[in-house]
Amino acid sequence: MPALRTASSSVDVRPVDAARAAFSRLADLSREFAPDLSFSIHTRFDTVEDEWRRFEQIAECTPFQTFEWLATWYRHVGRRDGVVPAIVVGNVADGKTAFIMPLAVDLRLSARRLCWLGQELCDYNAPLLARDFSRRVTSDRFLALWRALQQQLQSDPQLRYDWIEFEKMPQTVGGQANPFISLGAMENANSAHLTRLGDDWETFYRDRRSSATRRRDRAKRKRMSEVGEIRFATATTADELRQALQILWEQKKRIFARKGIDNIFSRPGYREFFFDFASNPNSRRFAHVSRFDVGTTCVAANFALKFGGCYYHVLASYCDGELTRYGPGALHLRELLAYAMKIGLQRFDFTIGDERYKLEWSDERLRLFDYSTAATWRGLTQSLLFAAWRRAKRFIKQTPPVWRLVCRVRSTLGPFIRLSRRYRRLQRQSGRMPGAHPCQQRGVRRRQS
Repeated sequence: MPALRTASSSVDVRPVDAARAAFSRLADLSREFAPDLSFSIHTRFDTVEDEWRRFEQIAECTPFQTFEWLATWYRHVGRRDGVVPAIVVGNVADGKTAFIMPLAVDLRLSARRLCWLGQELCDYNAPLLARDFSRRVTSDRFLALWRALQQQLQSDPQLRYDWIEFEKMPQTVGGQANPFISLGAMENANSAHLTRLGDDWETFYRDRRSSATRRRDRAKRKRMSEVGEIRFATATTADELRQALQILWEQKKRIFARKGIDNIFSRPGYREFFFDFASNPNSRRFAHVSRFDVGTTCVAANFALKFGGCYYHVLASYCDGELTRYGPGALHLRELLAYAMKIGLQRFDFTIGDERYKLEWSDERLRLFDYSTAATWRGLTQSLLFAAWRRAKRFIKQTPPVWRLVCRVRSTLGPFIRLSRRYRRLQRQSGRMPGAHPCQQRGVRRRQS
């Protein structure tokens, strides 16, 4: 069977047990919920690639559910972590695609977890939906479909799971309600924020910022221009992309360190994922990597996605030092808003997070939800801990005095937290992590049934 290959690497995109033929089972759901809806489950990307690519062009979805984003993630992160894809494709009676659910079973812990593919690196996790999905499938019909799907997953040893963890699910997918919210999801600690763009940057800027704010912006830009020539540039070549992303990662590393946050770019495969996606001919049309220079110094950088008439502002960084006082990140953001308008995009999505600058620019809030439940006694503890942690995190973030205190404590304890995380990571890599799965302790992958 042909393997998915890219220009940046020649990699077989397959689940952990590549010798096993792809599992694709058609489920007849006519007796339970609908005579015109069926689904199949795929554990390999290549068995569903053509249909997925076609469907994402007409479906309601975000760039985080595109084939290229998730296949690239699987090459560099998912397969390394022993994740088994469980890609669910739903079809109506005439053969048209009704939905695609990019799910996965994570085998890393003793309790097998059902989650979204690439869940940690996706700002939004959701299915791809046909534009008439909500008309064809009511909430009750979806719940019946979900019960049937769970039974199918649990009947296969490779896809059996102990608990479900779905996070960062948007309330809506395009113009439709996200059907997964009807499972009884709880609200995430964060929201997402968007703004609708106009045709002219200057008009948009005057409408969104007061005269006093615009005056301060001009003063900061003037001060910065006295240091060196100001230049906004989009990275296009492989060398430019690599250099801009390297700067972004290093700036983010220092920002994370100051705040006492774990550096996600130190995790295996993460940097390779972003560079591959930005430079690969199959996916680079979706990516936008830019830098904001003052003289010979890059003072800010970003990684974004362009999809469906929208600019998704995924990663942003800025320098430290003397130039920080002039707000390089804010100046860079204005350049990005103007750039999005220039190339004809209608919306600017700041994605997940309730930072003040997002609230100042946005005119739309998108609520996000999480869902967790146990499927076996083994997954009960994990599910309860997840739910408790999410509730506590939401309370902390929604209570400003508590959140400010937590931020101060986290910054103070940051060096010790980083050392502890580094120690645990080294133990996991050496196979001596207490509580790890026996297969992981022996340094081998869990054998597929």
